[in-house]
Amino acid sequence: MSGLAVFLGAALGFAAVRFKVQEDPIVEQIDAILPQTQCGQCGFPGCKPYATAIANGDAEINQCPPGGEDGIHKLAELLGVEFKPLNAEHGEPKPKSVAVIDETTCIGCTLCIQACPVDAILGAAKQMHTIIAQECTGCELCIAPCPVDCISMVPIAEDVATWKWKYPVVKLKVA
Repeated sequence: MSGLAVFLGAALGFAAVRFKVQEDPIVEQIDAILPQTQCGQCGFPGCKPYATAIANGDAEINQCPPGGEDGIHKLAELLGVEFKPLNAEHGEPKPKSVAVIDETTCIGCTLCIQACPVDAILGAAKQMHTIIAQECTGCELCIAPCPVDCISMVPIAEDVATWKWKYPVVKLKVA
C-alpha cells in the first residue's frame, strides 16, 4: 500500500509540474491595479474576472467605480490605450468606506455574512454580527440583504495610515 501511495504521489507531483497552466502576465498586471473590492459594480463577479475581460478585449477599462479616475489612468497607461472617463452606468466613485453594524439592532440572520465576498463579517446565527474593519473592502454588498437595515457605510478618515500617494514613489540610488 505504501509503495502505491509513493508512486501516486510522485505521479501527481510530476503532473503538477509538467502540466502547469501559465496565466497571462497582463491579467496579473491589470488585476494588481484594480482595487480588489470584489464588489461586482463592473458587471463581473470580482476583480480577477474583470481583469481577464479587459485583457481579452471583452470589457472597457472604465467600469470600476472603486478604482476611480486614478485606476482608469493606470489601466490606460499599462495597456497603451486612450483614457476614458468612468462609465456612470456602473456607478460613481465614492470615498473609501467600511461597513459598520449596529449591534443592538442586528438579529443574527447571517444574510450579510453570506453576501460578503471577502469574509469581513464575524458572527453566528441568532447572534449579533460585527465587521472586521481591516478586511472590509467597502463593497456595500452586505447592505441590501439586511432585513433590519442595521448596516451602514462609514467613510474612512484620511490620516497617515490610510493616505496614499497619487504618484509613484521614485527610489533614488545613492552612490
